[in-house]
Amino acid sequence: MRWSLTIGSFKGTAVRIHVTFLLLLGWIGFAAYQRGGAVAARDSILFIVAIFVCVVLHEFGHILTARRYGIVSPVITLLPIGGVADMERMPDKPRQELLIALAGPAVNLVIAALLILFLGAVDVSDGIQISDPSVNLLKRLAAVNIFLAAFNLIPAFPMDGGRVLRAALSIWIGKGRATRIAAQIGQGFAFLLGFLGLFGNPLLLFIAIFVYIAAAGEAQMTSMSEAARGLKAADAMETRIAVIERSSSVREAVDILLATSQDEFPVVDASRRLSGFLSRANIIEALRAAEPGAPIAPFVRQEPATIDGRENIDAALPMLTSGEAVGVTDEEGRFLGLLTRQSLAEIMMIKDVRPDWRFSPRDDRRPTVA
Repeated sequence: MRWSLTIGSFKGTAVRIHVTFLLLLGWIGFAAYQRGGAVAARDSILFIVAIFVCVVLHEFGHILTARRYGIVSPVITLLPIGGVADMERMPDKPRQELLIALAGPAVNLVIAALLILFLGAVDVSDGIQISDPSVNLLKRLAAVNIFLAAFNLIPAFPMDGGRVLRAALSIWIGKGRATRIAAQIGQGFAFLLGFLGLFGNPLLLFIAIFVYIAAAGEAQMTSMSEAARGLKAADAMETRIAVIERSSSVREAVDILLATSQDEFPVVDASRRLSGFLSRANIIEALRAAEPGAPIAPFVRQEPATIDGRENIDAALPMLTSGEAVGVTDEEGRFLGLLTRQSLAEIMMIKDVRPDWRFSPRDDRRPTVA
């Protein structure tokens, strides 16, 4: 995620902080300082940091459980609304999704239990008295962990309870329909939060927007996965595209840009292996920074995402949903075509109209090299 700073890693998963989280800490510290001076500011910031440490542990509960099923999570990002674990894929079996979803809230309950054993009886109402310095920080932290577990178990996307609901429903009605039900509940919950936010709590409005968008995104992701099921990358790729050779000049790249309506241009080397991408903005930047006869290679975005044409396009979904173009290659690594979010959307439309539609093989068509 852009505007994120890496603060460490654990077992191959990087932990990042989004700059908006740092702004949140600054705002909380400033507000507390105005009310009670430096000590109040310090205590408020420490409490928020402690909560987000618990959030990170919550996310690692999901991540380490998912790893048992071969699912890797390269990064966790801390946002003002909580933590987001970037899993490379979701489990196919309902039981696996159920255990992964429950692992996060279970971590919060374990933290709360340990704090209660250490402190003795804890009043859950202490958890909402964040700015009250008379309440012990650990007591508030125990209560907040109970709240986090309960909130996350609400049976609505994007909360963990929504995934628990989907996993349970998937056993009887299938993943697609189960996802739509959980997403609709999530969007209904978002409207409820937004309505409550109108009565003096703007933070609820912010959370409501996030919940609504995340629920809709989950439903769309599942629809994409269903449309992609059983479809090979070579049969779904775009082949009537302009491709730029790495040895081309800036002028040649500009000529290609003017001749097409493409947004992304694959760049290949002399062996037709994909070496990167050029966007329209990259080409304009090259025109601004270099002479027309200069090579275009320095402006190529390196390390392109690729998928073997024989693979199912399920493997490319995480990259496609983030808006990234994916190059399709043959068994020798030569460029065959391109997968984009638009091409996947077109597949979804066709599948929606004709679920039994069979796509014709396209690996015999080669993209145009300019």
